[in-house]
Amino acid sequence: MQIAVVCGTVVSTYKESNLSGIKFLLLQRVDLQGELIPEYEVAADNVGAGIGEWVLFSRGSAARQVRDSLERPVDAAVIAIIDTVSLSDRLLYSKKYNERIQ
Repeated sequence: MQIAVVCGTVVSTYKESNLSGIKFLLLQRVDLQGELIPEYEVAADNVGAGIGEWVLFSRGSAARQVRDSLERPVDAAVIAIIDTVSLSDRLLYSKKYNERIQ
């Protein structure tokens, strides 16, 4: 699993029929200091995440282990919306404040 921030959505009118009804999110990964990394990922949203939220996402075969994704060509999936991230007894992120903690 990896941590990322939802920075947008991806809309596709024409797609593989198995992907109908799936919402796609554009994610930007986060490093250990809570800074954004210039690496992006498109992931199927399985939890109803919104723009600006920090999420956990899985890649590869783990992304297909989520409900209703076994037969879908999904390579990345959002599997959780993060409430808090702590590192060495320091709060790095809190959803309550919807921001990275300095």
